[in-house]
Amino acid sequence: MRYSHTLNFSILCFFFVTIWTVQSVPPQPPVRCDQTGCTVSNAYGTWPDRKTCHAANITYPTTEEELRKAVAYASEHNLKVKTVTKFSHTIPKLACPSGSDTLLISTSNYNSVIEIEPDRLTVTADSGVSLREIIDKVEKAGFSIGTSPYWEGVSIGGLISTGSHGSSWLGRGGSVHDHVVGISLVVPTNSSEGYAKVVRIEEGKDDKLLNAVKVSLGVLGVISKVKLSIEKAFKRSMTYNFTSDVALEDIFMEHGKKYEFGDITWYPSRKTAVYRYDSRLPVNVSGNGVNDFIGFQSNPILISKGIRALEKTLESSKNEKAKCTTADTTLAYKKLTGNGLKNNGVIFTGYPVIGSQGKIQASGSCLYSSSVRIDVSCAWDPRYNGLFFYETTAIFPVSRFRDFLLDVKKIRDLNPDRLCGIDIYNGILIRFIKGSKAYLGQTEDSVVIDFNYYRADDALTPRLNQDAMEEMEQMAFFKHGAKPHWGKNRKVGFFGVKQKYGPNFDKFLEVKNKLDPKKMFSSEWSDEILFGQEGSKYDGCALEGNCVCSENRHCSPSKGYFCRQGLVYTQARVCRFSSAQVLMA
Repeated sequence: MRYSHTLNFSILCFFFVTIWTVQSVPPQPPVRCDQTGCTVSNAYGTWPDRKTCHAANITYPTTEEELRKAVAYASEHNLKVKTVTKFSHTIPKLACPSGSDTLLISTSNYNSVIEIEPDRLTVTADSGVSLREIIDKVEKAGFSIGTSPYWEGVSIGGLISTGSHGSSWLGRGGSVHDHVVGISLVVPTNSSEGYAKVVRIEEGKDDKLLNAVKVSLGVLGVISKVKLSIEKAFKRSMTYNFTSDVALEDIFMEHGKKYEFGDITWYPSRKTAVYRYDSRLPVNVSGNGVNDFIGFQSNPILISKGIRALEKTLESSKNEKAKCTTADTTLAYKKLTGNGLKNNGVIFTGYPVIGSQGKIQASGSCLYSSSVRIDVSCAWDPRYNGLFFYETTAIFPVSRFRDFLLDVKKIRDLNPDRLCGIDIYNGILIRFIKGSKAYLGQTEDSVVIDFNYYRADDALTPRLNQDAMEEMEQMAFFKHGAKPHWGKNRKVGFFGVKQKYGPNFDKFLEVKNKLDPKKMFSSEWSDEILFGQEGSKYDGCALEGNCVCSENRHCSPSKGYFCRQGLVYTQARVCRFSSAQVLMA
């Protein structure tokens, strides 16, 4: 699901300046059906392989018993099953079932129960409940949820399945699954048990099961309910410091330790780092601030289309300088507007911005419809041909991250303009997550990076300076041993992933084989991600990250892109443009 999308699209900001609030046409449902069956997409309208995902049928349970009956029916009739949510923000094809005998189980209508237990400091919710619904209910009762992803367009069952997170090394940490203290899971069984049953899993009682289920990629069963730990309500104080990136590699660790919810956004081509000073305050401190992150605000559909058209023009003309000018303007606008922070819920007037945890921890105002304006949407809504991009998210052991930063600086210093294509989105977002007991989580305190970059309309169209981004991608996952975020990334990010989890991967498989011995919830696509399968190479496969090139044909020699070694990480193999070789041909 994708959850957690920290998808940052600030490129929009300098085109659209407004002092009033606009709201959006809500995203389209991820599943559409007719008399021939159903198709499943993610929120971006296109899977990594650009192939349509089909399913024979779909069901919409509203209660746990209806959910159990749906799984039982599929188990009895040997159907392949995948769970889908209302939002479907996962980039990899985890929600796509295999074969013709398939059933989708949607949790979009399974969203009525949110139960708070004040004495136990827990909240339990149906898996289809949205993050925003849980946050608001908990805050209204005088409590807060300790962490969440920055993007609120996710369901609680979906967001924990792929390891969605915020940023924190303190307390239980920044990963939402580490705040999970219980899960109810519907799994297939034999006929004597009615073909399906609900398994209740609690922290301290069933830790082996819980460690597998709380980051499960949807391959263990269908999550019915999630129980999270909560805290007494608190507020947060936020300040963005736009400054030089000098010594970033020496500062990041202290920053992560000092600020409970701190992060860093690095714009390497602009040699700028934005340090987020973000700490908790008592609930009685005055302040009604809101974090309405610019990239998640509604944007006029015509503006989104225009920006996409402009970016396509800059790509086709290979205009680096114009991209860098755009990056400068975007960064200046973000500084002027506090990146979407609003001191009184309406406008930004200066730092610090103080607000309740529920108003600061997540945003996504483009999700919500309005009958007043119908010409605005989330910038990446595929119905309107707006932003279309890749997202690379790598999770590093703290000990490896400094060297990665230095390597990226070496790439940057060869020619800063080559990284402007990252900085017109949101640069490189750097966050902090704590070591986890989840088998598919992080075994030690880690640093996470996210960066977005242009994706072409056609799979065989190369991108401007794509070799720089591919070198960074391979540098992260191959040289420095980063793990991929399960809900993001191109296929190449998952190559060899099971070796990175060591014994915990085998523990996860042991639970998987126990709960779903017939592999009812697995598919060729989820296996591809979980096991890091590379597959065969073909002409142009490296252009979309479906392979690492080893021959020129894996790039686009007819358009001047050839397979070459990295400029800093020489073991990388990337598709680089060469005008000289085009002339020779």
